[in-house]
Amino acid sequence: MLTNCLGRNLSVIAVFVLSALGAAAHSIATEQSMGDASIEVAVVKPHPSAVMHNNFSFVKNRFELEDQPLLKLIAFAYSLNSRQIVGASGWVSEDHWDMSGKTNLTQDATLSQEQQLIRQLLVERFGLHFHREKREMPAYALQIVKNQPKLAAAADPALQPLEWTQGHDWVRSENYRSSSMADFLLIKQLFMDRPLVDQTGLSGRYDFKLTYSYGDAPSADGDADQPPTMFTAIKEQLGLKFEPVKASVDVMVIDQIKKPTAN
Repeated sequence: MLTNCLGRNLSVIAVFVLSALGAAAHSIATEQSMGDASIEVAVVKPHPSAVMHNNFSFVKNRFELEDQPLLKLIAFAYSLNSRQIVGASGWVSEDHWDMSGKTNLTQDATLSQEQQLIRQLLVERFGLHFHREKREMPAYALQIVKNQPKLAAAADPALQPLEWTQGHDWVRSENYRSSSMADFLLIKQLFMDRPLVDQTGLSGRYDFKLTYSYGDAPSADGDADQPPTMFTAIKEQLGLKFEPVKASVDVMVIDQIKKPTAN
């Protein structure tokens, strides 16, 4: 039985940051068995609108998600871009939530376990029901530039994939260890304006770093050390590119989702 505690304030600040990620799912995930990772106790409440404090943490048998909109959690849990989620009410993207509690794990959750646990929260606490469709829509296809990817084979491909981010001001560095193209796309899906599809044909695991400028970065005139924007950085540093295409992609059609009720 999961425990529920509701407050009244709702946040309208859209912030979602991921760090320390493990193994990734590839497409719209099926509802998998919760046998190896499950939530034992959880508290779910609206995030105070006056507080901006993003947190996304799974440490051993504890988890804490703060200031999270459900749309982003659904996208993460089912390996989707937000444009692949249709039929959701406005509050799903506008309201932010705090969730914390205890799991049955004894070690830090892998990414696939994080996804599994969030799916449990979505189904049991928010009554999520959906069906799947294939729809053609604008997408970005990840492709190799001139058959010359600039990716180093993972030093230890047996390790769980890991992504961690460093950044300051307008510069962001994403570090990937033992990561596949699916792992890379899962991270990028959350911040792109289109779904992503893999057309690289690369099936291995790799260690790599991507450094770029983002947002309304100030002019870099005279600053030779200023990194390029993300799309250029992917070409120059990884030997890959995102090409605009029309593609048939998996879509989640929300049939039901509701706010948790107070105790």
